[in-house]
Amino acid sequence: MLQSALYPKTLKDAPKDEVSVNAKLLIQAGFLSKLMAGVYTYLPLGLMVLKKIENIIREEMLKAGAAELLMPALHPKENWLKTGRWDTLDVLFRTSSSTSNNEFALGPTHEEVITPLLARSSLSYKDLPINLFQIQHKFRDEKRAKSGLLRGKEFLMKDLYSFHKDEESSARYYEKMKIHYKNIFKVAGIGEKTYLTYASGGTFSKLSHEFQTITEAGEDVIFLCEKCGVAVNDEVKKDYPNCPECSNKNLRELKSIEVGNIFPLKTKFSVAFDLKFKNESGKEEYVVMGCYGIGLGRLLGAIVEVSHDDEGIIWPDSVSPFSVHLIELKGGKVEAGKLYKKLKATGIEVLYDEREDLSAGEKFSDADLIGIPHRVVVSEKTVKADKFEVKKRGGRKVSLLAEKELLAYVQKV
Repeated sequence: MLQSALYPKTLKDAPKDEVSVNAKLLIQAGFLSKLMAGVYTYLPLGLMVLKKIENIIREEMLKAGAAELLMPALHPKENWLKTGRWDTLDVLFRTSSSTSNNEFALGPTHEEVITPLLARSSLSYKDLPINLFQIQHKFRDEKRAKSGLLRGKEFLMKDLYSFHKDEESSARYYEKMKIHYKNIFKVAGIGEKTYLTYASGGTFSKLSHEFQTITEAGEDVIFLCEKCGVAVNDEVKKDYPNCPECSNKNLRELKSIEVGNIFPLKTKFSVAFDLKFKNESGKEEYVVMGCYGIGLGRLLGAIVEVSHDDEGIIWPDSVSPFSVHLIELKGGKVEAGKLYKKLKATGIEVLYDEREDLSAGEKFSDADLIGIPHRVVVSEKTVKADKFEVKKRGGRKVSLLAEKELLAYVQKV
């Protein structure tokens, strides 16, 4: 893509009304635009990153044996009355029709939709387990919509629901999903800073699990066991003075961001919607459920919070909007243009800064702010040397590579 055609341009200064690093950098670098508190537009660069994250999650959910569907965001009031959450869920957006007396909810989660969906089927134990997921917009009336993408009123979320014949089957899938979640965060580039965390199960069970990413920007407090890599959320710390996995007494207090959660729902929603199956004896039993969520925007924001420096964002290769930022300087126009075509022909995602009205310093500043992992510079100096200047974002080392070496290098990233 030509950088001259990219919309919008970067901003000279970070927005003064934003507190979080992720919001400041994503807006200044042209990835996001704020519509109002907790609601953002994903601009072309931001959407590219969001789609990369979406694909990582989707691929892992398919590996987990789940099938994808898409459910409505607009829910009938009756379904929320059945679970008792119409009047008790404080983040629920409620609305009414101007053409009837009907009231609706904007979905903050989808148990009230997927459970009655399956209840319409005559399920046998042979049909179970069933694993279904979606990537859908959620709406939550957050009273403190802040911290950029980390706490919003509208956001994109992956939620997977599993349906089982008994708690043993549900527990097996629950353990399996822990591994798939770890894979997601590893591929997304934050695996080394993300930990399985014991958390409250709320109204569903005594315990659930979260995946928490260590950063000073986090709103949560966890206690990390550095011996086995498991953490305990502050909300349940009093019940776990020692590590629940290895009994280590030395737990380190840290701030963190929740980037995913998994819940054993048991039969709470199955009972509400009379979701049953026939067991081996032909007797009806309630289906046992589990829920697994990841906020895509929250994950994107968390990546920025843990991967940036004073100059801007440092994207992991797996989620960066482009692999290579090709920068043309004075005297390098012809060779840069040729290289751009060759890189594109080999399938490399390239942002080509061919703008002629900016200085080298301005181009480098933009490149650091945007944060594409690999920078390639073509100038009069490199042309004379028959080389290309290569630098990795966030690193100090500058290499001069011949074209063959450069093409081999970018094929590996």
